[in-house]
Amino acid sequence: MAHKKQHLPSKICNTCGLPFTWRKKWEKNWEEVKYCSERCRRNK
Repeated sequence: MAHKKQHLPSKICNTCGLPFTWRKKWEKNWEEVKYCSERCRRNK
């Protein structure tokens, strides 16, 4: 059986440049998410 989480959307973090994938907590504001973590958001 294949994993369902294989084809989630992803973005590149504006601070560290690493890719990160969609998370359930970002479901309602995925368009506004620019950073992979709270640490990157603080260090912009």
